[in-house]
Amino acid sequence: MKLDFSRPDFALQAKRQDLNWSSEEFGIKTKQQHFQSNTWVRLLELLNPYSFDEALLLCPISQDEWIAWIPDHGEAVLSTRQFRRI
Repeated sequence: MKLDFSRPDFALQAKRQDLNWSSEEFGIKTKQQHFQSNTWVRLLELLNPYSFDEALLLCPISQDEWIAWIPDHGEAVLSTRQFRRI
């Protein structure tokens, strides 16, 4: 059996699309969360398979990094993209 790829059975119209995924275009509001020391947060990804999925924020390092304590893991530096409020 031989397939003929040179002649399609239907017409395709090429259309250029602007793939702008900016949050303003889709109405997604990315609000900056303000975290405080001594608060528990939920981890979005586990640092190891045996650690808990929650962490206690200890102190900020920068605007988007915190030192946190994770049960069964210990201290870790977390980016604010790695956790969310409980």
